[in-house]
Amino acid sequence: MSCRAWSSSSLLEFKSHFNSFSCKTRRPFQCAPRASKIATEKKSSSDLPHLILHDALEAAGIDTCHARDAREGFCSQISRITELNGESSIAISRGADLAKVALQIAAEDDSLVSHSSVPLPVSSFISRLDDLSFGFCSNYLPPSGSSPEIFFGNLERYLYVDKGFRRIDSELDARSLYLHSTLTCRSGSPTMLSLIYSEVLKMVRVTGFLDFDAEIYCPDSLEKSLPRGYDKKKSKISDETHIMTARSLIVKILKILKDAFWPFQYGQSSSLFLRAVHAANRVYGSSVSQDPTTTNENVSPMEIASAKAAQHRLQRGVWTSVRFGDMRRALAACERLILLHGDNEEVRDYAALLYHCGYYEDCLKHLTLFEASQEREDKTNPINKLEDDAVNILKARVNLIMAEEGWNKPSASTSYWSSNYEPW
Repeated sequence: MSCRAWSSSSLLEFKSHFNSFSCKTRRPFQCAPRASKIATEKKSSSDLPHLILHDALEAAGIDTCHARDAREGFCSQISRITELNGESSIAISRGADLAKVALQIAAEDDSLVSHSSVPLPVSSFISRLDDLSFGFCSNYLPPSGSSPEIFFGNLERYLYVDKGFRRIDSELDARSLYLHSTLTCRSGSPTMLSLIYSEVLKMVRVTGFLDFDAEIYCPDSLEKSLPRGYDKKKSKISDETHIMTARSLIVKILKILKDAFWPFQYGQSSSLFLRAVHAANRVYGSSVSQDPTTTNENVSPMEIASAKAAQHRLQRGVWTSVRFGDMRRALAACERLILLHGDNEEVRDYAALLYHCGYYEDCLKHLTLFEASQEREDKTNPINKLEDDAVNILKARVNLIMAEEGWNKPSASTSYWSSNYEPW
């Protein structure tokens, strides 16, 4: 491996050249519908589901300029994902700039929660990530001819010892799910640490000081280990399951956010969709007019209380709660997964959230779209059977609600979209 230390002049010269093309100006503001169009070039606009988050907030008088701008930046990056580079390892990182994708996700969520008049400084955090990579290149590259093991040993000592990056459970601190917080606090989820590891590795590859096939071992949430690098030529077949591709990394970031901020955190099912539908049953009963306390289902008082508390928070306009999810960020995660062409279940899960927000027409459209494009791989799976039954129940409930006399579409004055900053 041809690794050598850089001189100060060569480092500064390369850094100036690299910044000239890596730190591009952000695209001008575009509304969310156009962002959807960018990310779905292969589909006609009639095939796209309506994504309501930004429009609903704006109708309620909440400024969404920064959120829309961040969504536009996200769509601009994922539009670069092709079938080929989307399946390439994050150690290669071709196509979309994964760091920018993660930071645009963070920027939108920050805007949704904080309502700040100043957007999250994405370019500043890109520069911070570049400085982190240059710090390794200038001081920690091993001598020329060193083995891959020595190279990775230096890299991991740099990140996990000298810089102090550590993994933290997202249940303890949701900030660990965002790249900007991980860079600031030096603690993050395994996914964020894997992304940072890949960015440093990408910089070494770009500079031409990496002449072997490097790969990254990305631990899952159940493991307590940190991301590690290894020489792919010496890998085992079992190592391939831990290889993260560019597309799978973005999907994982969004699904973790969706799970973390799902408003219905408590329930007997591991399915987010079933939890949301069951929450509707706990609040309203199995039918629109039925009292949930009269059902014969084996439901714990904790589940009923949790479902009613979630509904009460929504009615008060409280969209984010400590340990009880965050409707706005859950909706944002679902919308981005839909734009990324995730599986059809994302459309179904999004419909469940729309139901709880009172957007019954949009909920019905998304459920219909899900059923029209549904392709179950394993129809004998009991969870799949329960979810399919729940879709039918939810559709029936929505049709009954819309058929009721006096039902009106949600408006800015009557909807739950309000500038309520109450944290619980």
